[in-house]
Amino acid sequence: MGAGSWGSVFAKILAEAGGEVTMWARRAEIADAIRTTGRNPDYFPEVALPRNVTATADPAQALAGAELVVLAVTSQTLRENLTAWAAAIPPDATLVSLMKGIELGTTKRMSEVIAESAGVDPGRVAVVTGPNIAPELAHRQPAAAVVACTDPARAAAVQQAVTTPYFRPYTNDDVIGCELGGAVKNVIALAYGIATAMDLGENIKATLITRGLAETTRLGVALGADPLTFAGLSGLGDLVATCCSPLTRNRTFGEHLGRGLTLEQAQAATRYTAEGVKSCLAIRDLAHAHGVEMPITEQVERICHEGVDPKTALVTLMSRQTKPE
Repeated sequence: MGAGSWGSVFAKILAEAGGEVTMWARRAEIADAIRTTGRNPDYFPEVALPRNVTATADPAQALAGAELVVLAVTSQTLRENLTAWAAAIPPDATLVSLMKGIELGTTKRMSEVIAESAGVDPGRVAVVTGPNIAPELAHRQPAAAVVACTDPARAAAVQQAVTTPYFRPYTNDDVIGCELGGAVKNVIALAYGIATAMDLGENIKATLITRGLAETTRLGVALGADPLTFAGLSGLGDLVATCCSPLTRNRTFGEHLGRGLTLEQAQAATRYTAEGVKSCLAIRDLAHAHGVEMPITEQVERICHEGVDPKTALVTLMSRQTKPE
């Protein structure tokens, strides 16, 4: 459900793992192009989709008879979309979340939004996350991932459905930790992009990754996650990939901010959704509600939404009271 960058690539992975895949596209012309040409003209037009991928603009048609319902819309549109689709979801289908964000207003994780808006047991919701940069996977470059679900049987079924020679998924039952790692890394990648554009050097970039992981772990533990999860693919792995790759949206968006562009100018320059821009607000609120310090997240929020100059934010971070690591 969603024909964007990651949705298109994940459909390709499912098909190459042997599944019969129907993509839902919001625009009928995109669905028509996928059906008739086997390519998505908006994302990776050079990449041919397998013959066992088709597409439609009709949600009910896409959902009919589905064993897996893969949700690949932007985080902040999930509740509205899924509420409209809920009645058409087959009664025992596993709902798979590809989204990495926190809902504004409610501060809920995506799996919580799915369970609420679709009216399903949380055990029917699986999360696929990890260092999965879509352009690399579109060209079958090798990667690993995590399938997180509280129901081991469903996790294993999703794992089997997406295993290919170039895509290796592991299972995990820590849904909270896996989702938080995926959401907060987008915010840290914004900070990394800002530092990159400001030419601040490798020391500060390594510091942002390390201390960013520390504040992600603090929040995760406060919410009941296993701290070891953040040392895995959904934590450190995803964080390193998103920060270090120039292909990622959040790092690129951060680079625009680091060059002095406003939020609106950066949005116009990138023409896509950088999930960390909105999620930093919700993550900040979630941290405040649980008494967790997240200084990097707070400064990213100030840069994005309060117009604070990145140089001022850097001074604020560097002048915080010293303490043990």
